[in-house]
Amino acid sequence: MTASPLLTAFLPIALGIIMLGLGLSLTLADFARVVKYPKPVLVGLACQILLLPFICFLIANGFGLEAALAVGLMLLAASPGGTTANLFSHLAHGDVALNITLTAVNSLIAILTMPLLVNLSLIYFMESDQAIPLQFAKVMQVFAIVLLPVGLGMLIRRYAPGFAARMEKPMKLVAALFLAFTIVLALAKDWQTVVEYAPVVGVAALLFNVISLGLGYWVPRLLRIPKRQAIAIGMEIGIHNGTLAIALALSPSLLNNATMAVPAAIYSLIMFFTAAAFGWWVSRGHKEAIAAQETAN
Repeated sequence: MTASPLLTAFLPIALGIIMLGLGLSLTLADFARVVKYPKPVLVGLACQILLLPFICFLIANGFGLEAALAVGLMLLAASPGGTTANLFSHLAHGDVALNITLTAVNSLIAILTMPLLVNLSLIYFMESDQAIPLQFAKVMQVFAIVLLPVGLGMLIRRYAPGFAARMEKPMKLVAALFLAFTIVLALAKDWQTVVEYAPVVGVAALLFNVISLGLGYWVPRLLRIPKRQAIAIGMEIGIHNGTLAIALALSPSLLNNATMAVPAAIYSLIMFFTAAAFGWWVSRGHKEAIAAQETAN
């Protein structure tokens, strides 16, 4: 894959639109909810920040991925949850408020964790003359682009709540379209290269995605966290911000390595199908449970 001028120019716009949509759905209460419900938030963050990178590292090593692809998969693991997780959590009867809180908090924490994890991955997987350190200052520039739209969206939500409420659904649709268009652009430029990598990277990305969804659901359940919150954590951990990972990989001022964008691009396609299947599976007994409760009442 090569980063075309169109894709390089389009990525900041796509990120801005997606993060603005996220900001329209956030309030300060979403951050304060960490204090009110610390256990599910801490469990979700621990799975996201500690467990997933370790699992991803094992998968990258186990599949013997080429160095750039391994770093790309680790970059994806380091990315915070995507806004699409909120929609899938809602459809699966999860705790969407918890999703919003996890996305908000993890997006801030990722400012520190992403450069650290990516730099460690570059040191481990790539030769010293191949590694291009992901400097903290450069990542801060990207997250300024990311966080400013979030802040703008939160201000709109604060001072024009009616407008924000009306725009929330259209913005989610626009964000989904921008995500899809970004993936198409990333794949279309060098389709043959993607086809070459797809068999190995696709299986590795699929395995990582399925394990992410499973860990996100079963670890909270084993810790006696209610099912609705476990569904939310599963969706949050299983659906990463692929656009952000692609942007970091392709940006000429950052990693500037299009091969590193391949895992995120393929993962972003796979996750829609796996998340839908996971949502159907965990919500199978929801209607029956509601009917039983109504009968008991």
